Amino acid sequence: MADDFEKMTFEIDDSVAIVTINRPEARNALNDEVRRDLDRAITRIEDGAGDTIHAVVLTGAGGAFCAGGDLNALKESSGKAASHTRQRLRESHRLLTKWLNLDVPTIAAVDGAAAGAGFSLALACDFVIASPRARFILSFGRIGLVPDWGALYLLPRIVGLQKAKELSFSARILGAEEAQTLGIVYEMATDGEAVAQAVAFANRFRNASTLAIGMTKSMLNQSFERDLATSLDLEASAQAIANNSDYHRAAVERFLDKQPSLFDWEKQTG
Repeated sequence: MADDFEKMTFEIDDSVAIVTINRPEARNALNDEVRRDLDRAITRIEDGAGDTIHAVVLTGAGGAFCAGGDLNALKESSGKAASHTRQRLRESHRLLTKWLNLDVPTIAAVDGAAAGAGFSLALACDFVIASPRARFILSFGRIGLVPDWGALYLLPRIVGLQKAKELSFSARILGAEEAQTLGIVYEMATDGEAVAQAVAFANRFRNASTLAIGMTKSMLNQSFERDLATSLDLEASAQAIANNSDYHRAAVERFLDKQPSLFDWEKQTG
């Protein structure tokens, strides 16, 4: 139920889960309540993946995506032992890993600022749809911190090592158009339509095989770390599983019977 959430809203619209960080007074900064809500949302998505949920849209309320870490919480922890911060980040990394490993496609709808860990959270989505007023900034350097929530892993895989260093070292603001040029933003939305456009995009996956997408996503996420032999072995194993699925058998039957494909990206609309 929605009552499970303190600082998020969670709804399902035609098999698309819409997860909204709801701390507009703090520009949707990641405090403990948001972290707990994210954990709950991930569990609900995992439980519904391939059944009631075929894609996820992540966004923020009140004109911002996510301002990153809550500065009040950071101030309170600044005088504590380094082990405290390390443990806190490890818990965040557990959530990030679960999010990255979701079997269904994840789409960030960015309207306004995605700063610090908020930028990292957008990078952790499979696709980013941004409004013209979206802004991305690895703001950690402005307060003497190291980029976290996976940014140092995710960003260079999208923009290349040299550009990742520049964005990390400079902590400069990256506009939506430049972010699209760099490959961070997949698609631009018109003003005020980022969430609606992201939901329409997510709806294109509603007839896809969650099993096949989940296995493909997992292998792609780890493709930079695996050698060719391991990748090919995993590909063979995944294909054997997909080939034995009810979805595949039904799709082949439709093809042989000259029926339209259940999932056709070119014809599917939101």
